[in-house]
Amino acid sequence: MGVFSFLRATYDLDTLDTRFTNSSSTPYKTVIEARNDATASKERAAKWNSKGQPSRWNTPEFYLYYLVILLVVPYMFWVAYEVSSPTDPKYKKYERLLRPGWIPGRMIDASDSQYYTFRSNIPYMAALLLLHPLLRRVYNAIVYPVKATGQGSRPTPEEADQRLNQRATFDFGFALVYLVALHGISAFKILLILYANYQVATTLPRKYVPAATWVFNIGILFANELCRGYKFGEIAALIAGPPVQNSVLDSGSTLVSWGRWLDSYRGLMGRWEILFNITVLRLISFNLDYYWSLDRRSCSPIEKQIDPASLSERDRVCIPAQARDFSFRNYIAYAIYAPLYLTGPVITFNDFVSQQRYKPASIETRRTLRYGVRFALCLLAMEVILHYDYVQAISKARPEWGQYTAAQLSVLSFFNLHLIWLKLLLPWRLFRLWALVDGIDPPENMVRCVSDNWSTLAFWRSWHRSFYRWSLRYIYVPLGGSSFRTPRDAARSILTYVLVFTFVALWHDIQLRLLIWGWLVVLFMLPEMAAGYVFPRSRWEGRPTAYRMLCCVGAVANIFMMMMANLVGFAVGVEGLERIIAGIFRDFSGFCFIISASMAFFVGVQLMFELRESEARRGINLKC
Repeated sequence: MGVFSFLRATYDLDTLDTRFTNSSSTPYKTVIEARNDATASKERAAKWNSKGQPSRWNTPEFYLYYLVILLVVPYMFWVAYEVSSPTDPKYKKYERLLRPGWIPGRMIDASDSQYYTFRSNIPYMAALLLLHPLLRRVYNAIVYPVKATGQGSRPTPEEADQRLNQRATFDFGFALVYLVALHGISAFKILLILYANYQVATTLPRKYVPAATWVFNIGILFANELCRGYKFGEIAALIAGPPVQNSVLDSGSTLVSWGRWLDSYRGLMGRWEILFNITVLRLISFNLDYYWSLDRRSCSPIEKQIDPASLSERDRVCIPAQARDFSFRNYIAYAIYAPLYLTGPVITFNDFVSQQRYKPASIETRRTLRYGVRFALCLLAMEVILHYDYVQAISKARPEWGQYTAAQLSVLSFFNLHLIWLKLLLPWRLFRLWALVDGIDPPENMVRCVSDNWSTLAFWRSWHRSFYRWSLRYIYVPLGGSSFRTPRDAARSILTYVLVFTFVALWHDIQLRLLIWGWLVVLFMLPEMAAGYVFPRSRWEGRPTAYRMLCCVGAVANIFMMMMANLVGFAVGVEGLERIIAGIFRDFSGFCFIISASMAFFVGVQLMFELRESEARRGINLKC
């Protein structure tokens, strides 16, 4: 395989996640078996090509688009580079946020504490990525060996149960050690919360479990924030009350000192409450999967005449785990599963137990290696950008936005969103890579580049995809989904979206700007929904080019709205956005630049449309 062939395979959707190129209702073993069937492959290709539109990549229209891209993209990078130059008069204001870089003669933007922490710990996380699976292999070989009892290649139910016990026992023990190493004495606080949640699921009357689960876990989100992680010193001070004056033996002071001494054992990550939000999703998943399992004990794979060793992803998620699988050991092994504990991706309890019992066929060594190479290339891209474009440092140094031109303000905002995307993508992919090496295949979180999104609805499906799927299963569908057949259904659907995004915003952080972000997302969905109703595709079947152009105009407006919402939620806030907009439109040149930017976005959206048509010709529909 040549270099270009390898890179092409590395950037194929199938490398990113097999869920993108295969139906969720198709077992992946079936896909593997069909690879060598040439006749079936030709039939599938002919079927897919009949559905997609003819390719436009080699048309004069798209040659014009290529020319625009070749001019615009280097210009954008040059604007960001020029405004980041040490010769720029505003450089001194944010110079303190830079650090010496590894590229000769360049500083690196170290203003983002999240990425800087991740970057500093990459060597240790890489060592853990290798050490953890090796420890499991040693444990499997020496401490808990599983003897094969069947004659065929497919594991017997007894072997599958042994594999589950083997893996879950190791994960349970490793989770306890991992918690103490990360959070020190606070590990006991986390285990206490987990135990309380487990009792909510398993001891309350069944009809109270869903409501109690939501109240408990949302309450935990607020309590963690308000109580700042329940520091022992603060709890001791609250119990002891005010210090006693002129007392030789002040027991209260002793209690507070002891509490502060305990707090000093913070572990590697003392602020555990910041990282706990992702665990809350797993706690809710366990409780609701258990709740639904009580009504579906007859839905086992064997009774449905499905091979339990070759379940589709949909079956892994929907078919409930066995009653004995909802044990406290399995619960801890799932909630504190080391590769996914800190950042995810999120995987449901049913899916996790199924993969513990039977190794998923989608995990193949070559694909995992290509996935690792793709992660390394993304990391390299992030590092190079941070060495040459200091857009994050500029935005965090409280700049006077009026000192920048319209082009600079727009490019700074655009690049800021891309760096936010990259700083989230990198830890998600590193920890998913760790899970793949360890034998668990969680969903990929980032489907597309942030530049490859034009729909507000589709953007939510492709950004933090595992959280999107989690929200569908545990919030959106139980609330009734969406329907716009009648005004009443439309009002109920909008309320459902508001509730979903209110939870999403509160889950990210309990801040007003994130609530505003969540509500803005819902508000910006409405024009897209209305446009789909007013301009249905069926009425434009005889004018596909005109319909494509009309959709492209709407998509450009969508891009601007999505940029504003995400700048409010994750970058500069409401006031910062107001200052940026005022700076862009302070004179006529700003209006001219926005028109030019709209034309560039128009070209970009045309390429996005054609990329999705190319996927359709391969039988792929990501719905985003």
